[in-house]
Amino acid sequence: MKQDMIVILDLGSTENTVVAREIRELGVYSEIHPHDITVEELQALDNVKGIILNGGENRVVDGKEVEIRPELYTLGYPMISVDYPASKCEKQLKELPNKEELKQFVFEECKAEANWNMKNFIEDQVELIRKQVGDKKVLLALSGGVDSSVVAAMLIKAIGQQLVCVHVNHGLMRKNESESVVKIFRDELHANLIYVDATERFLGKLENVADPEEKRKIIGGEFIRVFEEEARKLEGIDFLGQGTIYPDIIESGTKTAKCVKSHHNVGGLPEDLQFELVEPLKQLFKDEVRACGIELGLPHDMVYRQPFPGPGLGVRCLGAITRDRLEALRESDAILREEFAKAGLDKKVWQYFTVVPDFKAVGVRDNARSMGYMVVIRAVNTIDAMTASIERIDYDILEKICARITAEVPSVSRVCYEITPKPVATIEFE
Repeated sequence: MKQDMIVILDLGSTENTVVAREIRELGVYSEIHPHDITVEELQALDNVKGIILNGGENRVVDGKEVEIRPELYTLGYPMISVDYPASKCEKQLKELPNKEELKQFVFEECKAEANWNMKNFIEDQVELIRKQVGDKKVLLALSGGVDSSVVAAMLIKAIGQQLVCVHVNHGLMRKNESESVVKIFRDELHANLIYVDATERFLGKLENVADPEEKRKIIGGEFIRVFEEEARKLEGIDFLGQGTIYPDIIESGTKTAKCVKSHHNVGGLPEDLQFELVEPLKQLFKDEVRACGIELGLPHDMVYRQPFPGPGLGVRCLGAITRDRLEALRESDAILREEFAKAGLDKKVWQYFTVVPDFKAVGVRDNARSMGYMVVIRAVNTIDAMTASIERIDYDILEKICARITAEVPSVSRVCYEITPKPVATIEFE
């Protein structure tokens, strides 16, 4: 189904995504494009109904004020400009339009139809995937994270057994996480799933490695090698599924943006293992990815799982990773998540986890002095992960968590609650 579209041209605003999301919330599809888009590029887009020229504090690049191509004014699209001097634009605003102004522009001036929703999106993507892939196979690294899980569910719906999922358990997953991935995708969704238990391999490589960056490099590099080995065993793979989402595209595609990041999906594969990419989520914001997952029938817990670093528990087991500290970390984290869920905090707190430092603290067990690990609890709220505030947890809940951890994880001697916001601290410890 063809979606009507409102195009936002980036003329230096820091709030392009705000406008794009508000338009999508009205049920109309929107995209952000560079200010210097050509007439041909604009006309190649499907069903453009109107254009927003979105200026702002970053509209001067290399000493010159950015401008749109003058010929765009001749195309007849309804336009409004925001904080951008456009004399040929009938409607000029000094600040972002409010919801009523946006509604009026989208529906009355642009005559756009509200046909953007997850059901239509999924139908469109299934059709596009089938057209792109044909009878060939798609390989997907399935971590169990939100993006890869939703991509997997979408591809299963589109091409079924033509999808080959590879789940690598690096031994740094949360408690029962790999088992959950296998249960949902192999047993319930009947995915063609290859499960690789590489625990010994990863932990062997990480032995005596204390530097956080070195740990990250080892984990990332080894993951690529394991994935490469599995890919070489397979025949007839022409496509690689990726969990690229729309913020990845935005951050790497506009000339006025100050920060550019590289995609963190499976990269670094050898040149002789190059595949054509299948990226069915590349039009979606993160909250839309979650809504898509729910529409596809994935469990709520999987779709709304917390952000989890790529190296997993490897960067929460501080310093050189040892198996006993890793076990203490995994068990304490499971207790924390269980108690937060009971208290309803899992829906209130953006991210919460435990950390185990690489030293012991004195304690008392069985009426005798003992040495045990310290568990640090961290719970933060944030909108954009650039800043974060500390969640004020009720002391009764903290005491219950402490009692359970010290009773059920014998190697732990004490539990602390970390209260430093970001800044000055980062959310993760390593």
